Amino acid sequence: MGWQGPNPSTDFRGCGFVALQNLLFFATTYPASYQRLLLKQQGMRATWEYPFAVAGVNISYMLIQLLELNEARPKSLPGINFIKVLSEHQDAFDVLYCIAFEMMDAQWLAMRASYMQFNEVLESTKMQLERELSLDDLQRIHDLPAYNLLYK
Repeated sequence: MGWQGPNPSTDFRGCGFVALQNLLFFATTYPASYQRLLLKQQGMRATWEYPFAVAGVNISYMLIQLLELNEARPKSLPGINFIKVLSEHQDAFDVLYCIAFEMMDAQWLAMRASYMQFNEVLESTKMQLERELSLDDLQRIHDLPAYNLLYK
């Protein structure tokens, strides 16, 4: 799965339990997307690919930062819009995580990235998510343009 060492629990220290919950949600809710990304079954791949599990932890952390979930109230438009979306869909964060993972992989392929470019790909994914979460007509998680990347 792409853990950094023999004890996977050490990979969660930067983001905590939420990263594990996100991975489990992805595996059980969108198993086809999850397996395709885990096994890297699509596109021209680099010799040195991103480690799947560690990428997932980084995506969870990136979303927490983007949505300002460590703040009392988000001040950015993506964070404010996400709170609206969350009020309509209790699993919105988990679904957004799945969307972000799909976006990150698509960006990885588009950039023909290798392992050393992971942070660049993640930053590009963050910017794309920020744009989508800033849309004026965003009411539901399903309104995100990248929602169509997911399949069960």
